[in-house]
Amino acid sequence: MKHGILVCAATLALALVSNAASAKDLPAGGMTINDLVGWLQGQGYKAEVQTAKDGTKNIYSAAEGSNFHIYQYDCKNGRCGSLQFSVGFDTKGSFGPGPMNDWNRDNRWARAYVDKVNDPWLEYDVDLTPGGTFEMLNDEFTIWRDTLGRFHKIVDK
Repeated sequence: MKHGILVCAATLALALVSNAASAKDLPAGGMTINDLVGWLQGQGYKAEVQTAKDGTKNIYSAAEGSNFHIYQYDCKNGRCGSLQFSVGFDTKGSFGPGPMNDWNRDNRWARAYVDKVNDPWLEYDVDLTPGGTFEMLNDEFTIWRDTLGRFHKIVDK
């Protein structure tokens, strides 16, 4: 019996080490905009780099029936340690703060707000440093897509 428990424990430990070893680390210091474009396109999503009037760059993409942007933050030497998924919906100002308050109360991962003209926005932040893996980033993107799909339900009412 004791031998069986030891074999089982050793097998479990080996499986955990094997899974950890197979995880692909994100680049040290975060990701460049080209890293993000390659990652998104590798997942089968569009990824277009856009330049804002102030010269900053962001990525334009789409999922769950919505176009969205990815903004990078905490950047040093072209590598950024965090990013933000962001989408706004033009509802011609017909959206009030009540549904946003309900959303923020009932949803943990993303935050929503209405802008100055009462159009709804959804944002989701991802910390890439220190350390992280592409598997973690894929999981964060899955959460974003799921959240975006659920947000559509309150915006489209």
